[in-house]
Amino acid sequence: MSNENNNNAALGWFIAGLGLGALLGVLYAPKSGRETREDLISTAKDGTEYVRVRAREVVGQAGELIDRGKGQATTYVKRGKEVVDQGRAQWEEFVDKGKDFVTDQASRVAAAVEAGKQAYTTATSETGEGSGI
Repeated sequence: MSNENNNNAALGWFIAGLGLGALLGVLYAPKSGRETREDLISTAKDGTEYVRVRAREVVGQAGELIDRGKGQATTYVKRGKEVVDQGRAQWEEFVDKGKDFVTDQASRVAAAVEAGKQAYTTATSETGEGSGI
């Protein structure tokens, strides 16, 4: 906070110095009042033109920065979509493998149950205990 106050004070003294310098320059100028006023007007016009040129340059630079930012954002969005698509493809692959595994295991269990039934039927028919399931 005190650094900001120091900066404000320095800026105030700088502006005061500019004003004092301008006043002394006008008072001790070797030119007439009319010539001095014309010089001041000319300098003000030059300053105004300089500000306009700089403003156009700043607007152009800002436009370039915005375009560059848009390009980077587009790149990041595109890369994000690629990663999401890749993740989705991997997820679908894992789901398909899981489905295949479950189907395979279900087939094995069904075959084991059928084999158990056959074995039971064979064992019970040899001993004559039952007629089967």
